[in-house]
Amino acid sequence: MKKWLKILLIVLAAVIAAYLVVALLPRGDNFKGDNPMLKDGDMPILIAHGGGNREFPDNTLEAFYNAYSVDKNVMMETDVSITKDGVVILSHDTTLDRKTNVTGSIADWNYSDLMAQKVDFGYTNPTEDGRLSGERVHFKTDDGVERYPTDVTYPDGVEPRDQTVFLATTLEELIVAFPNNRINVEIKQSGELGMKALAEILRILERQDAFDRVVLASFHDEIYAEFKRLQAAGEVPSEFMYSPATGGATKFFVLQLLKLDIFFNDGMCVFQLPTEQLGFDLATKGLVKTAHRHNLAVHYWTINDVEEMKHLISIGADGIMTDYPHRLKEVYDSMGK
Repeated sequence: MKKWLKILLIVLAAVIAAYLVVALLPRGDNFKGDNPMLKDGDMPILIAHGGGNREFPDNTLEAFYNAYSVDKNVMMETDVSITKDGVVILSHDTTLDRKTNVTGSIADWNYSDLMAQKVDFGYTNPTEDGRLSGERVHFKTDDGVERYPTDVTYPDGVEPRDQTVFLATTLEELIVAFPNNRINVEIKQSGELGMKALAEILRILERQDAFDRVVLASFHDEIYAEFKRLQAAGEVPSEFMYSPATGGATKFFVLQLLKLDIFFNDGMCVFQLPTEQLGFDLATKGLVKTAHRHNLAVHYWTINDVEEMKHLISIGADGIMTDYPHRLKEVYDSMGK
């Protein structure tokens, strides 16, 4: 027994020694080169969730102009789906029922028909399983004020597209309208449609030379797997940026808790995280610091509480995503930064 105990102790000591060596080894950069998703200075990047969807109807060009009026360096966060005629448009949902005055799946509508019929994306309708379930409701702010395209403060030389209707917005329109801003694009459709949308997005990024400022995201594992395959195969430029699905973020969280994050080698550039998940606190200095050791940024969503904004600033977050761009800007200004 003494012999086996001695062997066991030797093995245990070797395991502990190996663990300590691994825990202390320097981490390599998961994202190679300068990471545009890291914060520029003391303050996190101000990220407008859907353009700031409590100030104007989300995922409309007008909402993004409103966010731009708050901060010319604002990062745009948007969601996209592809139409029947192959146009990638901005929409949080894959159906039109909740946000417009028409119904149906985006994949069953042509973009040309959305424009010809002047479909209005300025609604917040009740839905069940993506389908209209009550009377339509035009967008209102928290104070009950209805918004229209003419209420936006536009840059010099830009006029409202329509006086009353929030028209459909394409991803390419967004990229062209804001040539110097970072943009986060989440692919909403899954399976074959999601892959079709991804292929078209890549063509848009190449056409607009925007790989160095647009990061792609998706909660669909097959889309994330395709991000990684494209990168590994060299089918996208070296600047290609993506964020992990839930599985990738979970893997990093567990590994960094165990100090084994050296084994996390996904070539993404940014984690987009809630502050808490399943009872675990994700908004910690330790997590942010570990991500930075990998040249990875950390952005948090969706943050509308002032005290929570201040906490994320204190832990070194790289980006804060909010429905209220004006509110977050006021917090930044109040801190003298």
